[in-house]
Amino acid sequence: MLKDLLSKNKLLSVTGLGYVGLPLALAFAKKCKVIAFDIDPKRIALLNNKMDPSQEIQSNEFEDVDITFTNQADDLFQAHFHIIAVPTDIDDYKVPDLSQLISATESIGRVLKKGDYVVYESTVYPGCTEEECLPLLETCSGLSLGADFKLGYSPERISPGDNLRTLTKIPKVVSGNDSEALEVISDVYCSIITAGLHQASSIIIAEAAKVVENTQRDMNISLINELAIIFDKIGIDTSEVLEAAGTKWNFHKYQPGLVGGHCISVDPFYLLHKAKQLGHDPQVIAAGRRVNDYIPHFIAKSLIQELLVLGKNPSQCKVLVKGLTYKENVADIRNSKVVDLIMELKSYSVTVDVEDPGVSASQVKRQYQLSLITPANSDYDAVVIAVKHDQYVSMPDEGYLSYFKDKPIVFDLKRAKFSLKKFKNLTYWTL
Repeated sequence: MLKDLLSKNKLLSVTGLGYVGLPLALAFAKKCKVIAFDIDPKRIALLNNKMDPSQEIQSNEFEDVDITFTNQADDLFQAHFHIIAVPTDIDDYKVPDLSQLISATESIGRVLKKGDYVVYESTVYPGCTEEECLPLLETCSGLSLGADFKLGYSPERISPGDNLRTLTKIPKVVSGNDSEALEVISDVYCSIITAGLHQASSIIIAEAAKVVENTQRDMNISLINELAIIFDKIGIDTSEVLEAAGTKWNFHKYQPGLVGGHCISVDPFYLLHKAKQLGHDPQVIAAGRRVNDYIPHFIAKSLIQELLVLGKNPSQCKVLVKGLTYKENVADIRNSKVVDLIMELKSYSVTVDVEDPGVSASQVKRQYQLSLITPANSDYDAVVIAVKHDQYVSMPDEGYLSYFKDKPIVFDLKRAKFSLKKFKNLTYWTL
C-alpha cells in the first residue's frame, strides 16, 4: 500500500478537515496524492484559497502539496486508504454524539472497494469502531472485513496552538483488525510521523488509550481545582502551596482553571458511557467531571461576593471578560468554559462585556449568541482575565487600571498579570 501511495498509483483520503483532519491531509499530501473531503462547502472554498478556517495553519503550508479539496463524497471513490477525522462531541445530556462519525462512515462505506483500508482518528469509546462503524461499512459497501477490506484506529493527538508538539513530532498510536492491517497502517503513518509509533495489540486498546489520556488529565486538574476551592476558603494562595509541594520529586504539577475544549472536558464522558453500558457506575471519573464543571459557578460566585464586600449592587455592575477561547493563543472556542462563566455572571444580573480579538465574532454569535466588543470605556467594576493570551500578559498594568471607574477588581484566572497584585487599591483574585 505505502509503495503505491508514494508512487501515486493509489490515493489517500481524509474525511473531516478541522483541527485534526487538515494538518493530517497536508502532511500526507507532501508524500502522496490526497483527496481531502468535508461536507461544508464554505470550508472547502476557504481551503482552496489556502485559508484555514481554524486559523491554525499558515498559507505557506498549502504549498508543494498534492491535494484536492472537495465536498463531493463521490470523489472519495478514487482513494484506497481512507482516514476519518470528524469531530465527536457529547449532547446536552452528556451522552456521546456520534452523528458526524456515522455520517462519515456511511460516505466511506458507499465508495469502499476491495483492498481498501479505513482508519479512524476520531475519539470514541472503547469498542465503538468495531461495534458501531464496522457494521455500517460492511452494510453500505456489501464487503466483508478481512476478506475485502482492512480496518484500523489511530487516535488523534493534535494540540491546537502548540508550535513545538506538532502532528509529526507527537508519537502516534496505531492499531489494525489483524497483523497485516497493523503493519500496513504503521508503514503509512511512518511516512509522515517522525516521533515514532506505538503499535497497540487491538483496535479497542487504542480506543481506550485515547480516552484514558484525557481522562487522566481531567482527574488531575479536578483535584487541583478542588484544592483551590478549599484554599480559597482558608484564605491561602493556591500557587504558593503548589510551589512548595512541587519541591518533592514525585509531585505532579498541575494548575487550577477552567477545563474546556474538545478533548479533556469531553473524552471522560465517552468512558463513562461505556462503563454504564457494562453496568458499572464510575465514581472517581464522574466526581472529577462534577468538580471541573462547577468551577465557572465558583468563580462567578466569588466575584459577586467581592462586589458585595465593596458595597456594590451586582445588578448595577459592569464586568469585562477578556478571552473566550478554551486555551491561550488559539482561535478555538469549542466547548469554552468561559461561556459558562459569562452565563453564571449574567444569572446574577451583571452586565457582561466580552472581548477576544483572536476569534471570529460571527462564529461566537452563531455558536453562543454572544457579541464581542473592543473595550474602550473606563466604567467597569471588574475585569476577568479568563484566558492567558500573550497579548494579555504583555499588556501594561496601566492598561488594566484604565478600565475601572472606582474600587477595581481583577479576577486573573491563570495569573496572566500577577503584577497587578501590587496595587493596594485593587482587589486581585486568582484560583
